[in-house]
Amino acid sequence: MSLTLYGGQRTRASMPRWYLEEKGIAYNLVELDLQAKQHREPDYLAINPFGKLPALVDDSLVGPDGAPLTLFESGAILQHLADCHSDDIQTASERALTSQWLLFANATLAIALFVPSNREREFPRLMAELNQQLDPAKPLVGRSWGAADCAVQAYLAYLPIFFPDLDLSPYPTIQAVIASVQQRPAYRKAMGMQS
Repeated sequence: MSLTLYGGQRTRASMPRWYLEEKGIAYNLVELDLQAKQHREPDYLAINPFGKLPALVDDSLVGPDGAPLTLFESGAILQHLADCHSDDIQTASERALTSQWLLFANATLAIALFVPSNREREFPRLMAELNQQLDPAKPLVGRSWGAADCAVQAYLAYLPIFFPDLDLSPYPTIQAVIASVQQRPAYRKAMGMQS
């Protein structure tokens, strides 16, 4: 069995890579050069016809075409890894809650952070609620850090990277979560930071 994660600099591949590192799941990393348009070459388009990163090939499962399963979208990859390669999800309700947080991170939180008009309108409300919901010492779902934490925490940890002047002092819990994430060796490796 082998997993191959396709990623590139400044892509959402850092999320599934962080998860794989955090969980100690063996994988191969293929870094594509976006400047050289490697993500537009036929070999990669056979894996993800949209030419986006990340993508995952899991040869332990067979896709509808009889070839190894291929997935794109960071949330789908995280859900798959949690379902099939980790023990994060123990019950149907944990699976549903993990899906909820993955969708929230990629559809709601990402848009609130990275779309300027939404950042002005939605960011303060979402951050205030997340500040109440999060606990740096407790996972969002289940008994251990998992896919839901990976997605939500990754976006929060992007804040000081992409918006270094953003005042997060009204959100002390979020600040604590970000500080905790930045110290995790698996996160630092996935983000290409020195340990």
